[in-house]
Amino acid sequence: MPKITYVGAGSASFGRAFMSDVLTRPALADGTIVLMDINQDNLDIITTLAKKMVKQLGVPTKIESTTDHRRALDGADYVICTIVVGGRDLYITSHEISRKYGVDQAIGCTTGPSGVFWAVRTIPVMLDICREMEKLCPDAWLLSYQNPTSTVPLGLYTASSIKSIGLCHSVEGTARTLAHYIGAPYEETGHWVAGVNHQAWFLRFERNKKDAYPLLREKMEDPEIYKRDMVRFEMMRYFGYFLTESSYHNSEYVPYFRKNPELIERFAPYTAVEHFAREKVGVEARRAEMQKEAYSEAPLQIGRSNEPCINIINAMETNVPYRFNGNVLNTGLITNLPDSYCVEVPCLADNMGIHPCYVGDLPPQCAAVNRSRSAGDELAVKGALEGDRKAVEQAIALDPLTAAVCTLDQIHDMVEELFVVSAEYLPQFK
Repeated sequence: MPKITYVGAGSASFGRAFMSDVLTRPALADGTIVLMDINQDNLDIITTLAKKMVKQLGVPTKIESTTDHRRALDGADYVICTIVVGGRDLYITSHEISRKYGVDQAIGCTTGPSGVFWAVRTIPVMLDICREMEKLCPDAWLLSYQNPTSTVPLGLYTASSIKSIGLCHSVEGTARTLAHYIGAPYEETGHWVAGVNHQAWFLRFERNKKDAYPLLREKMEDPEIYKRDMVRFEMMRYFGYFLTESSYHNSEYVPYFRKNPELIERFAPYTAVEHFAREKVGVEARRAEMQKEAYSEAPLQIGRSNEPCINIINAMETNVPYRFNGNVLNTGLITNLPDSYCVEVPCLADNMGIHPCYVGDLPPQCAAVNRSRSAGDELAVKGALEGDRKAVEQAIALDPLTAAVCTLDQIHDMVEELFVVSAEYLPQFK
């Protein structure tokens, strides 16, 4: 009877799917789910919805909710975390400052000025959760969905004894996209993917156990398909392998696609502010739908979303193995990336825990792209853990896109402005 604690349970993006995935698995449905969020209104919606699901399914799951994270963590077996530190307005302000200096980021949740500041805001808060887990549930697994999903897990591995793994949807999402491009059912395809988060390589992509790359390259020449994924197809053309995450995201991880307005218009013709505006509309619509479902008399549509974190917990509880890609410390898993990196590799979950898989060498060109993309990760972690302003500045200076458009003096000035607007969320720098 596992106790699963969900920190950030009021999420409109994750909450409903997590609940339905837990409650429809017999090995998990006889346990306790503790829902925790600092926003009482959002917490009330997901709690009401969860209890309605329990009643409709007729399962014995105990639902608890609290705004106190210590109460939520006490005695947990698994902790799922989807918190975001700082609000949407801060992200938009950060992007506006970056654009003033010529760094026009796509989303900025992973690299560059916004990504580094996202990390230094998030790592201390996640470590506070880990410190409480060390006292209240020291044997629990922390399954976290925090961006940047290479830097934040690296900070946790560096500074906490809690068993943890960073999770992301980009590998499976890309695999489904590739199946669509070649006109194959997803179930007929297979993949072996490794690299760093949001920039992992499809080292193998197969259909019915046969190499599907020749067909994918053929489909790339179709203008209608090419224009859906121009950045990733160009990266595949030059570096040989397809990448995880969207073309829009990938445009900001390398110096080739966003260093002037003409390139942005060609490869990724919308702004981060537009992205966040669309995201806000989507979040508000999902939350309104959840509220309607929670408080109406109509029965719920309850199915499974195949969320990795719930599949992992189910595998640990049932000993039915589950393979996924996770973000872990590079303990010799990818042999031509530094051991100090957090890498995204295939992992196996069973009743003995999570077992990252050995990959060996990436193709040298792929490893070089990953090293460039991740060059500042250690410095971002150092900045977050030690309150080291210079390390933060150095991390941003090593970002490929930033380095392509800014002088070092401009980077210094930009970072100083970003520290000012983020000060409320950076107590370690005071």
